[in-house]
Amino acid sequence: RDVSPVGSLRNARDVVAKQQRRAVERRECGAAASRRRRFPNKRREQPRASTGRTRGAVALTTRGQRGMIETVSRAPRTARPGPGTSRQSQDSSQEKKASMTPQAPNMALDVPPGVVTGENLLKLLDHAKTNGYAIPAVNVSSTSTANAVLEAAKKANAPVMIQVSQGGGAFLCGKGIEDPKGELPASAAGSVALALHVRAVAAYYGVPVVMHSDHCAKKLLPWFDKMLEADEAYYKKFGEPLFSSHMLDLSEEPDDENIEICAKYFAKMAKIDLFLEMEIGITGGEEDGVNNEDVDPEKLYTTPEQVWAVYEALSKIGPGFSIAAAFGNVHGVYKPGNVVLSPEKLGKHQAYAASKLGLAAGSKPIYLVMHGGSGSTDEEIALAVTNGVCKMNIDTDTQWAYWDGLRAYELKHRPYLQAQIGNPDGADKPNKKYYDPRMALRAAEEATVTRLGQAMEDLKCVNVL
Repeated sequence: RDVSPVGSLRNARDVVAKQQRRAVERRECGAAASRRRRFPNKRREQPRASTGRTRGAVALTTRGQRGMIETVSRAPRTARPGPGTSRQSQDSSQEKKASMTPQAPNMALDVPPGVVTGENLLKLLDHAKTNGYAIPAVNVSSTSTANAVLEAAKKANAPVMIQVSQGGGAFLCGKGIEDPKGELPASAAGSVALALHVRAVAAYYGVPVVMHSDHCAKKLLPWFDKMLEADEAYYKKFGEPLFSSHMLDLSEEPDDENIEICAKYFAKMAKIDLFLEMEIGITGGEEDGVNNEDVDPEKLYTTPEQVWAVYEALSKIGPGFSIAAAFGNVHGVYKPGNVVLSPEKLGKHQAYAASKLGLAAGSKPIYLVMHGGSGSTDEEIALAVTNGVCKMNIDTDTQWAYWDGLRAYELKHRPYLQAQIGNPDGADKPNKKYYDPRMALRAAEEATVTRLGQAMEDLKCVNVL
């Protein structure tokens, strides 16, 4: 058996695939037996040979990914039954879902569940722009927080992005591991470990998932380089990169240097179907050790000329890139009125690029990204999405939600969390079921799922699949 990280993932998927095939066979046998009991005189049809491509079935891929699981139904995604779900219950569920959807999407989305890359990622972003919604991109620092994000997406029937920062990667690897500056091996190892986890479980949630790495300043490029090495190794084995996309944040550098370095990396990334997000203009505030609280206010507003310079350089390499253009947004959460956002500037970026490209008025040729969205008003978010924002970062609000779930759990069960034995029910009563870490962590996950559900409503991405 291959005991490498990728090999372990493959071995686990082999086991899961075998279990699911057996479950399908048991259900089919049970259904056949039921028909024979109900219609004993009806001539039995000869069984057809299985092709591995029956509707809703789970099959092994043949794209060089032995043991990787993929749902291969050719039916529309909204009509696809999940594992163990009958057609009747699925239809009922879809009718309920349709009644909850504020408006039907204008363009069908044909991408598989699980981590999406390359052409499928572009399809997803185009679907968001065409149908007027944005995809939440949530920073995570553990498998628990990642699973909460996936659960929220499943409940909302929405696509989602999971992203890891350099600090989050270091935490995932373990704070007991040294992570020397200029090398950052622990940051890279933790980030890769998260991507492998998301790869292993994302498809079971039934929604498209984008696996992304967040802000990478110039000093953090060793972290970026090591993730690219992992992407290239994964691409050689499976024909697609490990991550869906990466972000370079060189906004503190002069524009010419920023664009030059981004173009250099993008040329390398495009060869293996990796998407690039870059930032021009500075997002204020502080996040994960990056402090821009004292930055020149003028740098908080990117000009159309700056955005066009990026588009002009990167579009010569490929279409797979997005731009985080600053419009007064800041990281962190602040009292209403302390931050002045100008999302109308995003529309000017699109109009300027469209005019340069000779496109019709109202065209949105640029994939735009919104950072520092915590604390924004519904109106500001809606205008940003209208102007072509297809991804909005969320971190501060979900950090608070996770903590608030923990806090509420401790408050509710405090008398049972003071000792291993002894509580209000009796001096000899055990408390293990209360201090089991899974209990508190689950409460934190549930609070995060609830908060993300609100964010998905704001971004108009509920029931868009």
